[in-house]
Amino acid sequence: MDGKKPVMLSEKNKPDIGIMILAGEESGDLVGAALYNQLKKLNPQLAAFGIGGDRMKSAGVNILFHVNKMAFLGFTEVIRHIPFIKKVQRALITQARENSIRIAVLIDYPGFNLSIAKKFKEYGIKIIYYISPQIWAWGSGRMKKISRLVDKMMVVFPFEEKLYRQNNVNVEFIGHPLVERINEYNFLSRDELYQKFELDKTKGILLLMPGSRRNEVAQIYPRVIKAAQELAEKFNLQIVVACSSNIDENVFYDMRGSQGIKLVKGNTYDLLRHSKFGIIKSGTSTLEAGYFSLPMIIVYRTSWLTYLIGKMLIKLDRIGMINILLDEKIVPELVQNEITTKNIIETADKILCDESNYLKVKTKLEDVKTQLGSTGASERAAKIIYGYLNEP
Repeated sequence: MDGKKPVMLSEKNKPDIGIMILAGEESGDLVGAALYNQLKKLNPQLAAFGIGGDRMKSAGVNILFHVNKMAFLGFTEVIRHIPFIKKVQRALITQARENSIRIAVLIDYPGFNLSIAKKFKEYGIKIIYYISPQIWAWGSGRMKKISRLVDKMMVVFPFEEKLYRQNNVNVEFIGHPLVERINEYNFLSRDELYQKFELDKTKGILLLMPGSRRNEVAQIYPRVIKAAQELAEKFNLQIVVACSSNIDENVFYDMRGSQGIKLVKGNTYDLLRHSKFGIIKSGTSTLEAGYFSLPMIIVYRTSWLTYLIGKMLIKLDRIGMINILLDEKIVPELVQNEITTKNIIETADKILCDESNYLKVKTKLEDVKTQLGSTGASERAAKIIYGYLNEP
C-alpha cells in the first residue's frame, strides 16, 4: 500500500456515503484530484478511497495504493504482476465493504479497472467510468463488457459519445479536464522560463517527453537521445527533458548520452508553450502538445510480445491521440524498431527544414482545442456522480 495503513473510519465517524476513485496512472491522478475537489464542494463530508498519486492524496483521497506501484505496462508486465494485482483487488473490495462504498469511479486504466468493476458489481456498487478506455481501438470485446458493467460512461472526446450511443451505453460527453487544467495554469513567460531553468536564450527548445513510467523511459529515451542531440546542433536548439514527478531524475543521468541535457520536473505546460519541436511518447502528453500546437514526432515502444499481441487486437492504423482525434495523421509516428536515429532525424527534417510545412502542422493542430470542448469537465463529472450518490 502507500506506506501507511488505510484509514478505517469508526461507525460513529463514518460518513453516510463514500466513493472509490481508481486512477492507475499519473494522468489519472490529475483527473481524480480535480474531480474530488469538485465533489467536496457539493458535500464536504464525502469520503473517498482508492488508487491514485500525490495529487489525489493532497486533495484528501485516502490512497490505498499509489500509482507508482501500479506502473506496469503491457501484457508481459501484467502477467508478471498478477499476484500483486490480486492483492490490490482484494484490498479494494475489503475497503469498499467496510466503508459502505456505493459508487466506484474508474479513470481510464481499462485492464485493471474493468476487472475490478466486475467484482464491485457483485456487491451492488454502481460503476461510473470517467475517461473511457480506448474502445475504438480495441474492437467490440470490451464494448460488450462495458455495456454489461458500467452504469454511466463519461467521455472526453465527442466521437466517443456517438460510438457508445450506438451500442446502447448510458453515455455523456463532458469535455476534457485537460482544458480546465490549462485554463487555470499560471504560465511563465518565455524569459521567465529560460531564467528559472538557466536555459540559453539564443536557442529554441527541443522537448523530449519519454513517458511517465520508468519502463517507458527505459524503452524510449536511449533510442531518441542521440537523434535529439544531432537535431539540436543542426537547428540551434537545446534539449530539455520533461521528467514525470514520479520518476527519479537519476534514471536519466544513469543512461548514456545524457550529458548536456536539461532535466525539468514540473512546468510542463510552460515547456509545451515555448518549445520549438517535440519528441513525445504516445499518450496524454501528445494531446497536451497538440493543444499547444507543438509540431512533434510521436514515438511508442514496448516489449515485442506486448507489441505483437496489441497489433493483432488493435484496429487502428495510428497510435497518436491527436491523429485519432482529428482523423488525420497530422504528426508523424514512429513505432518499435522504427525509432532509430536516422528515422527520427529524417522525419524531423521534413518539418523543421520546411517553414511552410512547419506552419501547416501548427495550424492543423489548432483544431485540437475545438475537439476537447469547453472548460469545466470536472465540475460536470462531479454533478453527475453526486446525482447517483443521491439516488435512493
